[in-house]
Amino acid sequence: MSSSVLVKEAVLITPSEPTPIQILPLSALDSQLFLRFTIEYLLVYKPYGLDKAATVNRVKSALGRALVPYYPLAGRVRARPNGSGLEVVCRAQGAAFLQAVSDLTASEFQAAPRHKTQWRKLLSLQVADVLKGAPPLVVQLTWLSDGSATLAVGFNHCLCDGIGSAEFLNLFAELATGKQKLTDLNSKPVWDRYLMDPKSYKYKSSTSHHPEFKKVPDLCGFISRFNQERFAPTSVIFDKRRVNELKKLTHSQSSICTSFEVLSAHIWKSWATALNLPPNQTLKLLFTINIRNKVKPSLPSGYYGNGFVLGCAQTSAKDLVEKGLGYATGLVKRAKERVNDEYVREVVESVSSSGTSPDSVGVLIMSQWSRLGLEKVDIGMGRPVEVGPVCCDRYCILLPVYDHKDSVKVNVSVPATAVDKYLYLLKSIGT
Repeated sequence: MSSSVLVKEAVLITPSEPTPIQILPLSALDSQLFLRFTIEYLLVYKPYGLDKAATVNRVKSALGRALVPYYPLAGRVRARPNGSGLEVVCRAQGAAFLQAVSDLTASEFQAAPRHKTQWRKLLSLQVADVLKGAPPLVVQLTWLSDGSATLAVGFNHCLCDGIGSAEFLNLFAELATGKQKLTDLNSKPVWDRYLMDPKSYKYKSSTSHHPEFKKVPDLCGFISRFNQERFAPTSVIFDKRRVNELKKLTHSQSSICTSFEVLSAHIWKSWATALNLPPNQTLKLLFTINIRNKVKPSLPSGYYGNGFVLGCAQTSAKDLVEKGLGYATGLVKRAKERVNDEYVREVVESVSSSGTSPDSVGVLIMSQWSRLGLEKVDIGMGRPVEVGPVCCDRYCILLPVYDHKDSVKVNVSVPATAVDKYLYLLKSIGT
């Protein structure tokens, strides 16, 4: 079955009111090399009896109004002239808005895509280099053949993280439905990027216990395998009962754990076992940790910059595969517990002074979208029935499930040669 997408309209939406003309510096965390890409959300809606033209006008108007308090998202990101990081040139240049039609239907989004870029054209303005003057915010509304619609939104990751981008989307949606007015914002967005710069800390740090930045030997051609093999997207839902079954398996091996700790450990263990890696290959699970309340003082409410660091669980393939689920869960738990104010200072210092980036050998990266509030983004078509990434890639993403707040959808692409074993292990609640 084809999945063609025809773009009908592409325009720049500028802030609906005058905004400051200025150059704003981005923080050391914002400027990290590994964040120079686009966060791409895909929301699927099943509206009834909708006036499409009125909906398009309402969405465009709401976008223009949302860009008033979030005016840097209408600017352009570039490298600072002195090479010390990134900055945003704010001159109300605008965000991109596209309207399109497709022969896809809403039901096709319930399962994983047939290949990882099947839905690429639902956000058809793809930004290859976020520093080359592209709009940092791209919104595409696509009408599907069954009367449903998708809203795809791309955010330059240098400008905001998952929490910040979701806060913007929820304001945009509330403006579109009239639940919120610009004159009476519930919470105002906060720039204050200097808070995540090393000079705010005046602190000499060490990265000696930051395994996320340490290179490990590639004993199995891991990088070439992940660059050359065909990848198969997967999508599996875990409900509360299945997560609780996983928790029961860990009780004899580790202390009480959270749903995220045990589920991410189970995914990591299943992934590593399916890949059949050499026993002595070092493996890492990298996952995002919100630091807004871990730094002292806490970051202010409404801070929408990158307010996270990477937690890192590390072990050998042999131990991860052969030891019980409680072992892997304990590694994730301890990686979370290591992140405190001092840990964050060390990361800020390291990425600003040496441009340090996480190694990619033996790495699975996990991002938790299930707690961002994306499932509440109602732009006048009801809440989305599906939430996911535009492309299903090697990042493992935990997603919300429509009308099941205790369920999580696990979305990741794995090498095609390992996909059957991975799915079997993931769906088996073993030890």
